[in-house]
Amino acid sequence: MGMGHADISRRGLLGGAIAVAAVAVTGTTATAAAPPWGQVPVLWREFVRTPFTHPQIPYVGRAGCHGGAARFPRRPVVADVTAYGAVADGTTDSAPAINRAITAAGRAGGGTVLIPPGTFRIDGLIRIGYDNVVLRGAGSDRTTLYATKNLTELIGVYGSRYGGDKSAWSWAGGLIWLAPTARWDSLVAAIRARAWPFEGWTGNKRDEWETLTTVSAAQQGSWTVTVADARRLRPGQLVLLRLADDTGHTLLEHMSGGGPGPEAYSWDDKTKLTSYVPYEWPVRIARVAGRKITFERPLPLDVRPEWDPRLTTHVRPLTGAGVEGLTLQAIETPQSPHLLDKGYNGVAFQCAYDCWADDVVVRHVDNGFGLIAASSCTLRRTRVAGRGSHHPYFCREGSHDNLIEDFTIEQRTVPAPPNTQLHGINVEGLSSYNVWSRGEMQMGTFDSHRGLPFANVRTDITVNNNGRHGGDAIAGPLFGARFTHWNVRVTNGRAGLMKIDGLAPYSATVGLNEVTEFDQIDVPDFTGDLHSRLELYGTTDIVRPRNLYEAQREL
Repeated sequence: MGMGHADISRRGLLGGAIAVAAVAVTGTTATAAAPPWGQVPVLWREFVRTPFTHPQIPYVGRAGCHGGAARFPRRPVVADVTAYGAVADGTTDSAPAINRAITAAGRAGGGTVLIPPGTFRIDGLIRIGYDNVVLRGAGSDRTTLYATKNLTELIGVYGSRYGGDKSAWSWAGGLIWLAPTARWDSLVAAIRARAWPFEGWTGNKRDEWETLTTVSAAQQGSWTVTVADARRLRPGQLVLLRLADDTGHTLLEHMSGGGPGPEAYSWDDKTKLTSYVPYEWPVRIARVAGRKITFERPLPLDVRPEWDPRLTTHVRPLTGAGVEGLTLQAIETPQSPHLLDKGYNGVAFQCAYDCWADDVVVRHVDNGFGLIAASSCTLRRTRVAGRGSHHPYFCREGSHDNLIEDFTIEQRTVPAPPNTQLHGINVEGLSSYNVWSRGEMQMGTFDSHRGLPFANVRTDITVNNNGRHGGDAIAGPLFGARFTHWNVRVTNGRAGLMKIDGLAPYSATVGLNEVTEFDQIDVPDFTGDLHSRLELYGTTDIVRPRNLYEAQREL
């Protein structure tokens, strides 16, 4: 699981040697007549020398399920939904049968539940709440689940815990919902009781945790920490690293890169943002050696005594579960007015770790693929299609280390109704170290919904930048530190949320074609020098490495 520092150093030196050699051949100045093999930016040469502590570029080389594994686990087939009463006639409600098959697989200890080719009507939502259960269709072009009802009908009205008349189905839940059974039950009970919950790893009131041990000071990028007492820790265990803020909000300042700008920022009145703290980072333990604990990923932030750092328990997670090879098509209805979504939502991962989706299409949905307090999950070969979505992809409530690759947002099939909103690939709520890679966005934008997301990467993406970002003013800054946009091709020339050197502190924009400001125009949240970098601007697809995530994997 873990890497020793000697291994990391050797790999870093090898990567650095490759990068320096490439620069010697190509040079670093962007020109229209660039050689076919591209140009290596200065930032990449810097990164390979200090991959875990670079001030502008985060290390995301282990993002995704099982550290970014190329293959997902193949579980033996233990159930076929037709044996439990599902019928591919497009008219019989097959949701109960599909859920019975999933439950049987879960009680058997896991396995694959097959859905054969055809169209299966579902009048209820599909729940995957057991570890190591995979719901597998015959391919997204062969198996369709036709959903006739929304989450408001199936569960009830879901209001915002921050007040107002907003529908939380605008950013929560899915008609295929992967969440541990006990956590799902508690969420639904709270919604039906109108006690609008927190949705993360420590329960509806964020009080379902206990301390395993306190943690000594350590630096961001370290793989190993020293704890006070390791008796309750073991290799393979999933724990939460919990960092609280202090009265001076130095944790939030640290997430923003530190310095005069974040120090001068007004944090106290950003009540939605401060409700997201403590920062909770799920991670597996790779090694226990006395009081030395090595994680499967490097520390996302410094660990300082003033933030009361500790390893804690959490709600029981969902692990090893997936959904593959199917299309989820909702009955086609007009898109709802902004923030009044009824919940024709696609696939949601919640309190999930090392889970995945592969070859999945969602059509005519309010919101497409959701990561809600989900970490180390992979969405691969996913597509959002049909009449248009509010959030095609959303990543929120402290979701970390996820990988979304080979994704597509198709152009909407009908014009947008008045008073609706289109975001795109969303990230918010202190979510960090997530990657969007190899994408085609025929509409939408790189949506930050405020809430200080930091250390996220968007790389090798083509985008028709026609969406708008959201976020309440009380949710705080659009960006924290170490946001990177690398090799982005903007087809309509709009700068907003693509060229972020004037918006995101201690961040990087590399390999972006020439863009201009129009429509929604933002100003930086922090004053003074943002220490943000811009390189190979005005070029198209010449930056090398072409894909920042894949290059980090190859180190």
